[in-house]
Amino acid sequence: MTFKTKIDQDMVAAAKGKDKMTLSSLRLIKTALHNREIDLKRDVNDTEFLQILSSMVKQRRDSIEQFERGGRQDLVEKEQAELKIIQAFMPEQMSEEDILQEIRKAIDETGALSVKDMGKVMKILMPKLTGKADGKLLGEKVKAALSA
Repeated sequence: MTFKTKIDQDMVAAAKGKDKMTLSSLRLIKTALHNREIDLKRDVNDTEFLQILSSMVKQRRDSIEQFERGGRQDLVEKEQAELKIIQAFMPEQMSEEDILQEIRKAIDETGALSVKDMGKVMKILMPKLTGKADGKLLGEKVKAALSA
């Protein structure tokens, strides 16, 4: 089953169940997917779909942080609900140990020696780990590994 089919089926189920939050979140995903396909002038592949979802997750986390600072608990709860629904379409997140192992492989592969080589390492890691690990966390771990 493709991710588009899964989204459509979940939208039908949410509409029938009168689950407005889920339906709204699925529409956001579908719209982002549709906009990306228009930009690319073709269907998106699985990796690009994960990139879209990762971007949406990052936006929700940033929004939650901002709304918490602003004392808007109602909006925090809405964003958290959307985040949970979006994350349901993403693969299981990698463990920290697995992430560190991938980082070591990428460092060995690129011959990176210092933080200046971080871009080379990230260029190899991001296509492999998109959707499976948070990009911000990944960047911090790579920086720490190259600083040591």
